[in-house]
Amino acid sequence: MPRIKESRAEELIRKRIALGRVAPGRKVRLEHYDTEWGGGDLRDRCTKKELESLLTQDVTRLTKAQDLLYAASSWAFLIVFQAMDAAGKDSTIKHVMSGVNPQGCQVYSFKQPSAEELNHTFLWRCSKDLPERGRIGIFSRNTL
Repeated sequence: MPRIKESRAEELIRKRIALGRVAPGRKVRLEHYDTEWGGGDLRDRCTKKELESLLTQDVTRLTKAQDLLYAASSWAFLIVFQAMDAAGKDSTIKHVMSGVNPQGCQVYSFKQPSAEELNHTFLWRCSKDLPERGRIGIFSRNTL
């Protein structure tokens, strides 16, 4: 089957994903990865029309992937957004997840920890809100 020519945006995203991919069995040290990428190289090199087209394609793929995730009911998917207040987490979730069936998605906002949460490890409050199998979970977390 002949390969369809990628757009500039698709090529940049494919390269960005390759930079973050970890081979099975290898240890991960986050200090060796760029965790602060904000998409600047996409915005600088691609037109708005190209990026909108790419988002539409990705939302369509996400919708199909959610259907498969639900049908298999053996895995869950967790997305974590962490940024300061007013950084655009909520609008990003709304925009990117627009094609997702809300019945298969759980969104949790983590604000300042309560007294009960402070008496446990930091993972305690996250573990009780992990998504069920077949569902997508989204954690929206504020930083200081």
